[in-house]
Amino acid sequence: MSQFGHVSAVNTSRQYSAASVYCSHSAWKNGCTVGQTNGLSFAVSDAMGQKLRIRAAHAFATRSNSGAVPLKVVCIDYPRPELDNTVNYLEAAYLSSSFRNSPRPNKPLEVVIAGAGLAGLSTAKYLADAGHKPILLEARDVLGGKVAAWKDEDGDWYETGLHIFFGAYPNIQNLFGELGINDRLQWKEHSMIFAMPSKPGEFSRFDFPEVLPAPLNGILAILKNNEMLTWPEKVKFAIGLLPAILGGQSYVEAQDGITVKDWMKKQGVPDRVTDEVFIAMSKALNFINPDELSMQCILIALNRFLQEKHGSKMAFLDGNPPERLCMPIVDHIQSRGGEVRLNSRIQKIDLNEDGSVKSFMLNNGDVIKGDAYVFATPVDILKLLLPEDWKEMPYFKKLEKLVGVPVINVHIWFDRKLKNTYDHLLFSRSPLLSVYADMSVACKEYYSPNQSMLELVFAPAEEWISRSNEEIIDATMKELAKLFPDEIAADQSKAKILKYHVVKTPRSVYKTVPGTEPCRPLQKSPIDGFYLAGDYTKQKYLASMEGAVLSGKLCAQAIVQDYESLAARGQRKLAEATIG
Repeated sequence: MSQFGHVSAVNTSRQYSAASVYCSHSAWKNGCTVGQTNGLSFAVSDAMGQKLRIRAAHAFATRSNSGAVPLKVVCIDYPRPELDNTVNYLEAAYLSSSFRNSPRPNKPLEVVIAGAGLAGLSTAKYLADAGHKPILLEARDVLGGKVAAWKDEDGDWYETGLHIFFGAYPNIQNLFGELGINDRLQWKEHSMIFAMPSKPGEFSRFDFPEVLPAPLNGILAILKNNEMLTWPEKVKFAIGLLPAILGGQSYVEAQDGITVKDWMKKQGVPDRVTDEVFIAMSKALNFINPDELSMQCILIALNRFLQEKHGSKMAFLDGNPPERLCMPIVDHIQSRGGEVRLNSRIQKIDLNEDGSVKSFMLNNGDVIKGDAYVFATPVDILKLLLPEDWKEMPYFKKLEKLVGVPVINVHIWFDRKLKNTYDHLLFSRSPLLSVYADMSVACKEYYSPNQSMLELVFAPAEEWISRSNEEIIDATMKELAKLFPDEIAADQSKAKILKYHVVKTPRSVYKTVPGTEPCRPLQKSPIDGFYLAGDYTKQKYLASMEGAVLSGKLCAQAIVQDYESLAARGQRKLAEATIG
């Protein structure tokens, strides 16, 4: 099994009887709710094949549930925010329309794309929109790449990561609209919620008021929170940020060479600001701590979140990503004549005498040829398959400094409904954990009235990636005992584990350490007819789902712009083959 970008370990504990496992699908369809005076409700949606209607924001249905612990759990989706008139959304929409409105090619290009993650799917989708024929090859038997997920024998899904869709993701938001699946995003209240390590079981919130525009809503959210930062700390942090606010994009880009921790010290920002806020933020953005993360990454995120009213507003996908997000893209591609092939692992990039790509050779012996070629895999896989003749070219040589960061995603099913949780993403502020969510509340497909399923990102994972699943679960339970002191104990004397899944990704998104920005390649390579897509390539959203989708659009744009030369190149090859 490859060490790069694959599931290297999955373990399911068999500590339950068949009768004790709750089927989320049947309960969802039956509209089950729990509680004494309150219950569970979702906003109206046809997405899962069953409409659920909510009467009012504070009106809840109730239903008796024998044997269940009395709960008070509120689960209400919020309306989709007004994103369509923002500058970034309109810019992304214009780029999307450029493919649909481009002149139809006399002879569509056949473009072979390696990797059916979001970058590859995006590349294929927009090439198909422009009238070309993508041939998308995925090594595994599942779509999604870093958003892949699998179904276990009980019918429950487990994912590569805990994926959040922000309002500040304009290309993602356009993509959902273009596919007609906006109703598959479950928007949550506009808040950021942090656990309080000094007060086990308690949380601190940053609530963004809807009535204020950006950046006032974000400023007020920070000013109103007095539990994490003192007023003197807020003032010093604000003063430290002034150069970034006044210096604009050029200042932000210049901070690539310094870590978050060093930048804070340089600006005179108290260490407690880093400890209270930016450890959690760094781990959420790139799975590493502030002493490693480039400050440019933090400033880009802050810029998006503070400059757009709904930039930091979060949504969960209403189910598993392969079916709920990736399959609609595949259907779109195939409806326009494109192809998507699973179990098509590339063994070698075969070259012509002039150094250009002749074909992709697959493990099963198949040879795939096209008019152009795209590698949309993680950068580590590209480096493994890079032809020797290319390795010393500056464009490819600088990729050596781009290395995927390890991350572990943990899913734990408990024998009861946990009370100390929210219908939201939660920042754990744990030394071992990054963010987590009770997916039995936050996600429709995973909904259960009887048991909680916590999905947690275990990061940084460098020292844990080679450890056993049992060690990882034991360490996770010790941290959860601090977050749920009244409900979870490390020895399971309180809530008991029904089962768990551990998904290890030894090389995930590229590690955004100082000095990596100049190493990120443009989508068009110096090799005629060869292109790259992926969140590591040059685009303004760094290592994220938004970055992956935008990179695919930029890759497709480069190919469409090169149509004349690629078509002429194809004609020359055809003529040479005829003469030969």
